[in-house]
Amino acid sequence: MTRPMLREGRDSDAEGFIALIGACWAEYPGCVLDLDGEVPELRALATYFRDQGGALWVAEEQGRVVGMVGTRPMREDAAWEICRMYVDAATRGAGLAAALLDTAEAHARAAGAERLVLWTDTRFTRAHRFYEKRGYVRHGSIRILDDLSHSLEFRYAKPLRGLVVEALDAAAAASAERVLSDLLVACVAEGASLEYLPPLAPERARAFWKQAATAVAAGTRVLLAAWHDGRLAGTVTLDLATAENQPHVAAVQKLLVDPALRRAGIGRALMRRAEQAARAHGRRILALDTRAGSAAAALYVAEGWSELGRIPGFEIDAAGHAAATVFFWKPV
Repeated sequence: MTRPMLREGRDSDAEGFIALIGACWAEYPGCVLDLDGEVPELRALATYFRDQGGALWVAEEQGRVVGMVGTRPMREDAAWEICRMYVDAATRGAGLAAALLDTAEAHARAAGAERLVLWTDTRFTRAHRFYEKRGYVRHGSIRILDDLSHSLEFRYAKPLRGLVVEALDAAAAASAERVLSDLLVACVAEGASLEYLPPLAPERARAFWKQAATAVAAGTRVLLAAWHDGRLAGTVTLDLATAENQPHVAAVQKLLVDPALRRAGIGRALMRRAEQAARAHGRRILALDTRAGSAAAALYVAEGWSELGRIPGFEIDAAGHAAATVFFWKPV
């Protein structure tokens, strides 16, 4: 089988676009493609995107349209939208969707985009998993469309360039569970001091982040995420569920940085943003603990944290060797 060819979309691809979108929508009960009533732009889609300052691409296999994606600038500053992203069912799982999205993201980045946004029907669960894997998280309210399909759409977004740290609300935290679980598993495998021993089962990691999302919804935890050039690359949590006589205290937990992106300033940026979040929540004292001699311990010292003390042999590593735990605090 030949590999699909990616090229710029043309108005003459209309028949292929309509067939592809119709087939994808038909996979979900209740989705109706009303071409002339609701999406007449499909008849000249390349012109439609060009008139909005955007671009359109198609994946073609033996003369048949098997994938498509578009992108266009939004009204909000430096944001671009990813839209009309569809892949034929028979070609899924071979990297075509990733290639299409890579192409659209690269175009938006070259055009100066700082953030990417997309809308996806709440029924398109397979698409949600794909976007979440690519670092997109739920952002904002559900959009209600007055269409024949009675569509409800999730808004997904992510920063596209540089190092950006943002707080996740409950919906964003839930949508980030898969990526954060993979990150936790990877960091535990690298020997990080995170209360787990390798190999960490993915379901245990997912359970932790489900609990974290619930705590975010309850207002007892702040979850921060860091993106590095569009990739969700790190996280840290701020536990606000302190004792009644400690309303001014918070605990910093689960500082994670993608092992492939260490030494890029991600951990430092997350810690500094955690301090800002603590102050915003009226917390004046922060506390944390980690394995003595670890890279994390060196980071905390460099960031002005004070050592309270150590407990020898307080934790063990994957080989069963005892290690000391060091406790830190910092006034903010």
